[in-house]
Amino acid sequence: MSKVLIIGAGGVGGVVVHKCAQLAEVFDEIVLASRTESKCKAIAAQLSRPIKTAQVDADNVEELTALLKAEKPDLVVNVALPYQDLHIMDACLNAGIDYLDTANYEPPEEAKFEYSWQWAYQEKFEKAGLTALLGSGFDPGVTNVYTAYLRKHYLDEIHELDIIDCNAGDHGQPFATNFNPEINIREVTAKGRYWKNGEWCETPPLTVNQSYDFPAGIGPKNIYLMYHEELESITKHFPEIKRARFWMTFSDNYLKHLEVLQNVGMTRIDPVDYNGTEVIPLQFLKSVLPDPGSLGPLTKGKTCIGCVAKGIKDGQEKIYYIYNICDHEECYAEVQSQAISYTTGVPAMIGAKMILENKWKRPGVWNMEQFDPDPFMDDLNQYGLPWQVVELDSTGLIS
Repeated sequence: MSKVLIIGAGGVGGVVVHKCAQLAEVFDEIVLASRTESKCKAIAAQLSRPIKTAQVDADNVEELTALLKAEKPDLVVNVALPYQDLHIMDACLNAGIDYLDTANYEPPEEAKFEYSWQWAYQEKFEKAGLTALLGSGFDPGVTNVYTAYLRKHYLDEIHELDIIDCNAGDHGQPFATNFNPEINIREVTAKGRYWKNGEWCETPPLTVNQSYDFPAGIGPKNIYLMYHEELESITKHFPEIKRARFWMTFSDNYLKHLEVLQNVGMTRIDPVDYNGTEVIPLQFLKSVLPDPGSLGPLTKGKTCIGCVAKGIKDGQEKIYYIYNICDHEECYAEVQSQAISYTTGVPAMIGAKMILENKWKRPGVWNMEQFDPDPFMDDLNQYGLPWQVVELDSTGLIS
């Protein structure tokens, strides 16, 4: 029996609460906290068992520390904004609480995805005897565990890794993002970056693309090379990898709207003066775009997220594809959320379960691939994200 405190009442937070509430034998007590407590209460009203809600400013370390000391949870699950990661980690250290998040820290003033800030907490968490698990979403998260699973069971060495994220869903809106618009647009408009032969290579945003034929009836989709944080940790912990890339699908409609918004300056993250008031254009844009939480009942179709790994097994070259198919409508029927939030929220719950059951509990700061992948993979099958592995021939590897 354990108590978990979840910070963040957006789409992912809602899924985490729903999934934790389904496992009373693990998550005996649940506290949901957010800057806006009314959002927490709305999620709580959807559940079949009572949970506690609280108001907290996750940027205020003193206030958050006081809440943690009052509630005394066994674990904090951070599904707030990536800008708040370090504040929440500091509060966990102050209160002596284990920590988990789904995305790495990035500074508000720069779209920079880097683990250095959080890895710097290794000694602090180790000395405190506390566990910090980083990136327990799908990508990062499940993709890291997929890589570790292939490395453990299918390949003696991984030489090439391609992480491919396909959202083949349709919500019918002219332009909307499936998770926090500010984070989504910062990520998509950043330079592409991939690992090759021991160094990072950069490309202009969304300029490298090709077609990939997805399973489960999804079919061919254009995939675009981007940078994603799991590339940094995976290439560190599997140094034999010679090339690692991340790809994501976008509709032509999404890209057209994004280009226009960029051209008129609406994706800027630096402040501009508007009638004597400083306004950050991207934050204003976020306020007028559809709330991702509103897309759940509208979205139809599937997601397919997975890893294609090429390497050596028993001296022979092998290629494996490990992936999950998730249906938007099925997700909404279960937890009142579309599949993008579902595929992040379920792994957050499972990561929390791994820590609370002492399967992945170790003092320090860790990425997902540093633990035994098997119990996590078993839970993916059990709690809503079933996966499969197929062997490909050379034509199945993206160029």
